[in-house]
Amino acid sequence: MPGPVDAATLAARIAQGAGREQPDLVITNVRLFDLVTGSLATTDIAICGDTIVGTYGSYHGKRTIDGHGRFAVPGFIDTHLHVESSLVTPFEFDRCVLPHGVTTAICDPHEMANVIGTAAFDYFLACADQTIMDLRVNLSSCVPATPFETSGAQIEAQDLMRYRDHAKVIGLAEFMNFPGVINGNPGCLTKLEAFSGRHIDGHAPLLRGLGLNAYIAAGIRTEHEATMLDEALEKIRKGMTILIREGSVSKDLHALSALLTVQTSPFLALCTDDRNPLDIAEEGHLDFMIRTLIALGCEPLAVYRAASLTAAQAFGLKDRGFIAPGKRADIVLLDDLERCEVSAVVSAGRLVNEDLFATRGSVAPVGLGSVKFDPVAAADFRVETTLASVPVIGVVPGKIITEHLHVALPRNGNEVLVDLDHDVIKVAVVARHGINRNIGIGFVKGFGLKHGAIASSVGHDSHNICVVGASDDDMAVAVNRLRDIQGGFVVVSDGEVRAELALPIAGLMSDKTYEQVRDALYPLRDAAKGLGVTLHEPFLQVAFLPLPVIPHLKITDRGLFDVDRMELVSL
Repeated sequence: MPGPVDAATLAARIAQGAGREQPDLVITNVRLFDLVTGSLATTDIAICGDTIVGTYGSYHGKRTIDGHGRFAVPGFIDTHLHVESSLVTPFEFDRCVLPHGVTTAICDPHEMANVIGTAAFDYFLACADQTIMDLRVNLSSCVPATPFETSGAQIEAQDLMRYRDHAKVIGLAEFMNFPGVINGNPGCLTKLEAFSGRHIDGHAPLLRGLGLNAYIAAGIRTEHEATMLDEALEKIRKGMTILIREGSVSKDLHALSALLTVQTSPFLALCTDDRNPLDIAEEGHLDFMIRTLIALGCEPLAVYRAASLTAAQAFGLKDRGFIAPGKRADIVLLDDLERCEVSAVVSAGRLVNEDLFATRGSVAPVGLGSVKFDPVAAADFRVETTLASVPVIGVVPGKIITEHLHVALPRNGNEVLVDLDHDVIKVAVVARHGINRNIGIGFVKGFGLKHGAIASSVGHDSHNICVVGASDDDMAVAVNRLRDIQGGFVVVSDGEVRAELALPIAGLMSDKTYEQVRDALYPLRDAAKGLGVTLHEPFLQVAFLPLPVIPHLKITDRGLFDVDRMELVSL
């Protein structure tokens, strides 16, 4: 969706591309990776302002970057993510991810929107006007995600309309209420009508058959929740673009990699959805996905297409995704094509470095003081029931899909206890928006935790406090500590806080640098392992337990929730 260009700018681009005038910038001596044929060609790349004006030729520029024979590929496009889940502000996300070659990111600020409403849109759009990367916004379609939880805000179609025509807005973000779409819910239809003809993101895990047909017929065109090969194939055959996802918790890349070929690459793009600074530091971002897909046997041509060209076309960003005259000068220079070793990044014709980041303006943080609830006590987490077996959430490592188990747990009279020998501990969600005093309580299997508790104010999508633990006392200490520090992650054992990270911006993001956040995550991970936790990313796994739009069993502040039946479950 490039904007209009004035005659003087067009004249400069034409003259510089033709060689009549010196280009503003020339990247010399690169091996351009051709996304049409997969071949390599040694060439210069001429740039006028923020636009490529010449390839497959020789130029002498006002400024020069020596390519030293490195590979040149288009800037990568992350097609779906929530900046909040990186735990840092959009400005720190910019600093963290752009050096990995991600020159465009399409974010859905629904994490913050569930806490503070449309003020989240104002904040993200203000930040997007300042970031070096091109940060685009899809407007959150489902706030709250369901009526079975307490959210901090509610956003209706008329609220979204105020932002629809903003230059940084692409369209409508992941439409999570797929049952509402299929059944013609009036509220869903109003939002879909408001964005008819614009891009609408999908969110329909495991949806198949006629239900999928109905969902796509509503104008929904992309999907990042496909977790199985046959599911993804059905969706692309029915006209969707599948966004292969590899985040810190949701890891679908290995399951879907066999689908990515040169033939299917026009229908497959890449996204991270949720990836924290620790994983970015240790593995990378989209560059990690690219090198992993190639290592799994995908052809580089297919992978680099998915990372740029297909992504641009799927989201209507027709000015990028290809290194060619007239395209936005988003270019990644690689030391190694197959290992995607990024050595330099050019964003809109500017070489990315710390001096460039220093040119940005500033945006004041919002959502401070958003964690509001009365202190809790150990007795608040007591569970009593006469049921012989109780519903238990079964964690699936590397997935946000959970199992709906039934387990006979040990008892003390009618009180149901944890069963550490069989890896079953308690989970609770405490409402934190100051609206009510709800506490939903249940059991979860799969953390490996043997003592203590872990609590998080990141709890998709309504972001109440979620805590898992083997001890009611430690659960209370952990939850109350989050109240004190206004959100974040806490690890507690024997009544003592062993590690913590404060996230005071809406209870979701730190006001520190991404390096400081990254460094704080190491002791948190170690402290969790010290409790016996076996999951690679326990904190985001905790954060997804309250997500009541992903099958099968979840928990909200109102109690356990059967996603398949879309109803609360009694203990």
